[in-house]
Amino acid sequence: MTMANAAPDTTEAGPASGAGPSGSGPPGAGPPSRRRFGDRIGSVEVLAALLVLLVVFRGPLSTAISSPRLQTWTTVFVSVMVQAVPFLVFGVVLSAVIAVFVPRSFWARALPKHPALAVPVASAAGVVLPGCECGAVPIAGSLIRRGVTPAAALAFLLAAPAINPIVLASTAVAFPNNPEMVVARGLASIVVAMIMGWLWLRLGRADWIRLPHRPELDGMSRGRAFWAAVRHDVVHAGGFLVLGAMAAACINVLVPERWLQLVADNPFLSVLVLALLAVLLSICSEADAFVAASLSQFSLTSRLVFLVVGPMVDLKLVSMQAGVFGRRFAFRFAPATFAVAVVVAVAVGVVLL
Repeated sequence: MTMANAAPDTTEAGPASGAGPSGSGPPGAGPPSRRRFGDRIGSVEVLAALLVLLVVFRGPLSTAISSPRLQTWTTVFVSVMVQAVPFLVFGVVLSAVIAVFVPRSFWARALPKHPALAVPVASAAGVVLPGCECGAVPIAGSLIRRGVTPAAALAFLLAAPAINPIVLASTAVAFPNNPEMVVARGLASIVVAMIMGWLWLRLGRADWIRLPHRPELDGMSRGRAFWAAVRHDVVHAGGFLVLGAMAAACINVLVPERWLQLVADNPFLSVLVLALLAVLLSICSEADAFVAASLSQFSLTSRLVFLVVGPMVDLKLVSMQAGVFGRRFAFRFAPATFAVAVVVAVAVGVVLL
């Protein structure tokens, strides 16, 4: 043990002792004035390089863009982005306001003391969080650290991204001819959240959760913390939105219509495929309704499954849960949530749609 602990000290001492006599400057001096080329490359340089490439290859690019398939891809991609971005930005800003300016202890005081009663109240409290699952994960972690029962915090985690006003409004805009989709999505989502909260009370174990900590906002003023939260959520949520819009456009262009129709004509297969697609696309809840609306080959029930599963179980959400709560939690909670979400969404879709 003594020799093992001494090894890192010897390794670190080598470069330091050789710095002085090597001629690169006296100890304590600043870094050499000559910088590597890579250190000078930033977003401005990358943008300038892209603009130069666009000018140089404008001929081939214009020919490629004129193809019907690429025009269809561009139309689908732009339409999804134009409709979804305002809801995404508005939701991220309001989520940052609530996360930074509303005291975390408020949630502990507002919930009932009895865990079984706290679960439905916490699920309904998701209405006041106009943000996506990216913001709900750290807030749910804060609730647990403040003494809120994990069952209520997890119910809030699942309900908030799916039943908040921004998500329901975007769903109404995406499905103007099917207002029942808004009711079905809200009802199915809150039922799933409550079931998972009660299941955690029954089967969950405290040692599955590693209590979260979010040090990047500690010590900041409220203004700086607000903008840090906005930048973080916009970068992460916006990036996944772009990938989701690109995937939706690719599905509409590259996948043969007869394949989609074959899957859509099979009720069981269509539900399973869209549920798995929601996990893989990892679209934020403010924008997923527009992607679901573009999948017009599928039934409303199948698309409802897509809308209920996505905000609760997707790749980015599972990875965030694993990072905040621990892998033991995520690898148990995510599959159970997926199964409950599919069953509840299908049941609600059969009744309401």
